[in-house]
Amino acid sequence: MSADKLTCLKCGGEMMRGFIVDHSFHQIAVSHWVEGLAQKSLMWGTKVPAEKSMPTATFRCTKCGYLESYASPEFGAK
Repeated sequence: MSADKLTCLKCGGEMMRGFIVDHSFHQIAVSHWVEGLAQKSLMWGTKVPAEKSMPTATFRCTKCGYLESYASPEFGAK
């Protein structure tokens, strides 16, 4: 996905790339999209199969603040 020049769908402003933070015990991580329905896990609260998980990037319009998220392997922490 080319995220160089995204335009806001609401107002036509410029979109700036960022990410939504997931806070967990002693860790701050990039939010992930997971395929399928959420399933309970006794140990972790929710099961997250690695093969069905993908990091997300969220773009914010610099003009109106609209947020738009995309899931792609390229958006993982580097």
